[in-house]
Amino acid sequence: MNIKKKTTIKDIANVLNISPAAVSKALHDDSRISEKTKRAVKQVAKNLNYQPNHLASALRKGKSHLVGVIVPRTNSNFFSSVIQNIEEELDKEGYNIIITQSNESYKKECRNIDTLLFTQVDGIIASMANETIDLDYYEKIKSKGIPLILFDRGENDLNVDYIGINDYESSHLIVDHLVQQGCKRIAHIGGYKHTRIFNNRIRGYIDALKKHNLPIEDELLIESNLTTEDGRKKMTQLLALKNRPDAVYAAGDYAALGAQQVLNEQDIKMPHDIALVGFGNEPFTAMVTPSITSINQHSTEIGKQAAKTFLEHAKKTTIKQQLNKIILDAELIVRDSSNLKHI
Repeated sequence: MNIKKKTTIKDIANVLNISPAAVSKALHDDSRISEKTKRAVKQVAKNLNYQPNHLASALRKGKSHLVGVIVPRTNSNFFSSVIQNIEEELDKEGYNIIITQSNESYKKECRNIDTLLFTQVDGIIASMANETIDLDYYEKIKSKGIPLILFDRGENDLNVDYIGINDYESSHLIVDHLVQQGCKRIAHIGGYKHTRIFNNRIRGYIDALKKHNLPIEDELLIESNLTTEDGRKKMTQLLALKNRPDAVYAAGDYAALGAQQVLNEQDIKMPHDIALVGFGNEPFTAMVTPSITSINQHSTEIGKQAAKTFLEHAKKTTIKQQLNKIILDAELIVRDSSNLKHI
């Protein structure tokens, strides 16, 4: 199979019998090139299906008008909403985004970072993978002087801009609500402690239990990757306990969905037998039966603030000294899965 050769500036120059430098100037509307020559160059470029080499242009100008976005997954309403709002804000200023997903894999996240750096992006907005413990690749971004903005998942040790919600207080909101419903044995299907947001949710859960003089038991605190399948496994594990919980707080809505599936399959009534709360306010939480109580993470505002923070960097000629640490108040959306008072 013959592979068609990509058209270059030199090819256009050969057709018109002018220099490649003149072609380049014409394509960039340089005032030193006549309008007649510009029209001729652009017509030949169109005829030859010429595509500019944006990477080479970025290397010359030191600016690509591209921003890399790294998310753990795109099939989450939270992450897709953040991406949409980042794109809308950056589009107003002439930037395009390159979206990559890690699928919660540290190795894939590292490859994503390498690809974005090779593409000469002007900045990176990221939410870390569950597996990420080693921060060397994020330090690599910083070492190149490229603005790095973290959202939702990020590590304080990196000392970069961060936008998210108050995860510690979110756990207090959830535990306070469950206690108000009369729950006394509250389990937590959490994320991994090495990830700051999940560690904060775990700390908030433990401190809220202490505040209400409720038991803190290892068997009631389970770390997981918070997928639907993991939610099923961890819920099955909790139901196998001799003294099962009367409430379950899952640190992600997909894990809460898996937990709910198991409860429904075993005909365990929510919230009468076991109350259930998720985290993230995914659209399905309002559609399933019973609807799932969840934390609203304010994805719209997080996306807008992440984009605006990058633009602050882009518009300054010197390195921005003051870091943005934007922590939004969480909101508990109470639904049928935990609302005992409305049975």
